[in-house]
Amino acid sequence: MDVINQQYIYKYKTEEEYFWAGEFGSGYIERNNSDQLVASNLKLFSDSLDKIYFINSVIEFGANIGLNLKALKLIYPEQQQYAIEINSDAVKVLPESIPVGNIFNDSILNYNSTIKAELALIKGVLIHINPLMLNDVYDKIYSSSSKYILMCEYYNPYPIEIDYRGHSGKLYKRDFAGEFLDRFSDVKLIDYGFTYRKDKSFTMDDLNWFLMSKD
Repeated sequence: MDVINQQYIYKYKTEEEYFWAGEFGSGYIERNNSDQLVASNLKLFSDSLDKIYFINSVIEFGANIGLNLKALKLIYPEQQQYAIEINSDAVKVLPESIPVGNIFNDSILNYNSTIKAELALIKGVLIHINPLMLNDVYDKIYSSSSKYILMCEYYNPYPIEIDYRGHSGKLYKRDFAGEFLDRFSDVKLIDYGFTYRKDKSFTMDDLNWFLMSKD
């Protein structure tokens, strides 16, 4: 019988990991679970992946309950999907979207696997990673992609920290994609865009997305 892969889930390296693995991370599930968000994700991925004909497989870093993967499945019904998620309550919901054997209940910083997917996806997660650990996360994203990388995050041209629902040290903005491109010489930018919080049809935060590829 397939089981969810669990790796070192009590050996976190940073305070941010404990924060998202615990009660606050579980509360995030209820705040971000709606058909409207799936629809908005569908619009986002239709736009951001428009220049790619087909994506056979995807691995998502920080998948939560799988709303991004659900939207991608509507675009690519035969797509093989993998997920890494730190919060155990979110992981209980993920099997509704993807096979349990493709789910890794772990911190991104602890995740180690030989799995390579055609697309490595991270959306609204890098902003919550301890800045000192970003290069480690960049390396894991890079090594998990056989061709494409899609980042969807809050953007700022220089690193800043902002308050997050009354918590300090839990949300950071910077040029994540720019740092990624500088770190890997064989990665190039294909396309980029923006989602706007006042879009009445497909409501989403003010996110910048960046589609990149490995030569």
